[in-house]
Amino acid sequence: MNKQADLKRIAELRNIIEYHNKRYYQQDAPEISDTEYDRLMRELQDLENSYPEEFSATSPTQRVGAAPLARFASFNHPTPMFSLANAFSNEEIVEFDNRIKRLAGVDNISYVAEPKLDGLAVNLIYEDGLFIRGATRGDGTTGEDVTQNLKTISSLPLKMKRTSHNPVPSFIEIRGEVYMEKEPFQKLNLRRIENGEEPFANPRNAAAGSLRQLDSRITARRPLNLFLYGIGDVKDINFSTHWEMLQALAGWGFPVNKFIEKSYDINSSIKYFERIGVMREKLPYEIDGIVLKVNNISLQKNLGNVSRNPRWALACKFPAAQATTVVKEIVVGVGRMGTLTPVAIMDPVNVGGVMVSRATMHNEDEVLKKDVRVGDTVVIQRAGDVIPEVVKVIFEKRTGKEKKFKMPTHCPQCGSEVVRFEGEVAHRCVNISCPAQLKEHIRHFASRGAMDIEGLGEKVSAQLFDAKLIADPADLYFLSKEQLTALDRQAEKSAQNLIDAINKSKNPLLDKFIYALGIRHVGERTAKLLADHFGSMENLMASKQEDLTVINEIGPEIAVSIVEFFHEQKNIDVMNKFSKAGVIPQKKTIRANAPLQGKSFVFTGTLENMGRNEAKLFVENLGGTIHSSITKKTTYVIAGSDPGSKLDKAKSSGIHIITEEEFLKLIGR
Repeated sequence: MNKQADLKRIAELRNIIEYHNKRYYQQDAPEISDTEYDRLMRELQDLENSYPEEFSATSPTQRVGAAPLARFASFNHPTPMFSLANAFSNEEIVEFDNRIKRLAGVDNISYVAEPKLDGLAVNLIYEDGLFIRGATRGDGTTGEDVTQNLKTISSLPLKMKRTSHNPVPSFIEIRGEVYMEKEPFQKLNLRRIENGEEPFANPRNAAAGSLRQLDSRITARRPLNLFLYGIGDVKDINFSTHWEMLQALAGWGFPVNKFIEKSYDINSSIKYFERIGVMREKLPYEIDGIVLKVNNISLQKNLGNVSRNPRWALACKFPAAQATTVVKEIVVGVGRMGTLTPVAIMDPVNVGGVMVSRATMHNEDEVLKKDVRVGDTVVIQRAGDVIPEVVKVIFEKRTGKEKKFKMPTHCPQCGSEVVRFEGEVAHRCVNISCPAQLKEHIRHFASRGAMDIEGLGEKVSAQLFDAKLIADPADLYFLSKEQLTALDRQAEKSAQNLIDAINKSKNPLLDKFIYALGIRHVGERTAKLLADHFGSMENLMASKQEDLTVINEIGPEIAVSIVEFFHEQKNIDVMNKFSKAGVIPQKKTIRANAPLQGKSFVFTGTLENMGRNEAKLFVENLGGTIHSSITKKTTYVIAGSDPGSKLDKAKSSGIHIITEEEFLKLIGR
């Protein structure tokens, strides 16, 4: 044992772990896997145990997480929020059980076992049943006050349910985990990549980044969810077991994981660990292990805590879903919005029980940053246990024959010139006729919020494209009934109905037509602003960047996207084809005495008698406007069933709230 070298390593590990704590807890941008982090922490703990005289209260082994960010108000937890000690094998789980038995002086311990979600720990404060305050764990003593952002999570009760079996305490701290499910996480990342933004590393970072937004409207648009699993301080009520406490939480209306179980000894706990490990892939959310907690609360209190960990709980971690393989080539795929994405094609390898041969590299900058080359040996992982990605290159295995990657200058699908807009990481093909984008363009073009062509769904669109009957959206208007009936499962009547629906769409409202074109960054709201400002497609197509940025809500990025779209020759050709087909967009005219002129509406909850799109159409046709969030200019908030946090904001802001029935009378239904 070389003490001098060990002490140097202790100092080095403390600095390394502090750095990664900030990357993980404060910046939501980890640079290493959880497994690598756990390895570093375990090495430091072992070294510190060998040299107890080198104890330091500021060591990462004695702390929880990282200090709260200064941009949020701080919140002092009434009782500390601890992190958990880890186990990585059945032997370590048994060792934990033996230690508990030894300390408690008993022969058997019952536990509560639960899936360990990979999310962001939060502390919720309720007084007399009402949600008062919520904060992140922070350093375990002080967290970040994210009350307003937490209120946007629909699964978080703003008011506890009162029943005869579950009297509501005057004060309670409730601990839980904010998380994001796998499928919504993938969709969010795809949108970020399409918009030229950096994708989140995993669902945990997506949840953390979403909850820690300064603008709660951004948080509200993110698909966050919540599970509650414990309490801190509580008044008026005592629980004898952890299981009893969980039942009370569920009775009060809090979401409690349905897979939590009681286990009556350590063997049944290990069987639970193995069973959940098998189920892991099928769960809609990401977990990285299970948590064991001593069920008896009196025993929990007697066992107490050691440094930053409670003695009575243990995180049992699953093996990391990583593997090593060789990059055979790097190809470039084209997404539905024209984003070019490098994809590593690799020797097939088993990663967490799934054979993987492709991994996304997101964009050229990431390939260059990680210096991934064709022929490299790389470590890959299934990010969020879903999307395979390259973690790092094993540079020691380089031979010098590896080939560097370079993004193509022209689209690999259609040959159009590739552009990279200033300030973005993504390269894009802006050709509306690009085959890689066309199917999705057609589906969007025909959707209800755009041209509203009934019968032109995803399957029919794909049939038309595969049969080479269409090469762009304008080709729809040159289809014949005979061409349609020649397709599989297209009867004469359905073919005629589709032709009629296409012809019916030839005189769309101008804003609907602009939205239907699928211009990047141009949603329904922006399309309406453009239609109101320019009045015709000719004026819009001839506009320059400075003409666009004078419009309120349209900045340089949106303006550049619009100008680039109408400068692409293939897009100009498609617009000419629309004119030849007789597609003539109409500007909406609203009479001067329209009953809802100048009134602004916000919806919350579910409407029973009509869909949101239909209600929106009624409002706009009567001269009103629809907004997604409440402002000082909001005239009415329409409250349907199960309204969200907007209702509370409307009440506190003194905005006129009306029921769906009152809304129907207002629009003359």
